[in-house]
Amino acid sequence: MQRRTLVITLGIVIVAIGWYLFRPELLFVNRSVNEEFPGRASAQKVSPATTPVVLSEGRFHGVAHEGSGVATLYQFPDGKRVLRFTDFATSNGPDLFVYLVAADDARDNATVKRAGFISLGTLKGNVGEQNYNLPPDLDLTKYRSVSIWCRRFGVNFATAPIAPQHN
Repeated sequence: MQRRTLVITLGIVIVAIGWYLFRPELLFVNRSVNEEFPGRASAQKVSPATTPVVLSEGRFHGVAHEGSGVATLYQFPDGKRVLRFTDFATSNGPDLFVYLVAADDARDNATVKRAGFISLGTLKGNVGEQNYNLPPDLDLTKYRSVSIWCRRFGVNFATAPIAPQHN
């Protein structure tokens, strides 16, 4: 009887650890966000002096998971720079982050690790419109793609190569 209790207890512990590590329910639950474009709500009058400039833009493609939508880097007249996702969707997962990667395109996990990256923070939602502020001293000529990265497992979910826009 004691052996059976030990086996059952051990089985429960293993299942609990596996659930905690893999969070399988996240594959079926979307976390949606719908952030306004920065400055849109407060701007009464649109003029060239208040309109942000598109620096670079690209479409998401799947790597380890499906990914879609557009990543756009904007610069505002005051110098503030923002990365915005529109029509964005990817799989949900544990410990997801937004990385700017120092590569033209990150089609695998090794490229992200080898090229280098900067974290913009946790992914706000796996579906929807969202904004990420960029550090003021960030060299955008170095970072040419956006990765949705699962830090827990070291997996690149989806990537958007962002090419400079010529206005």
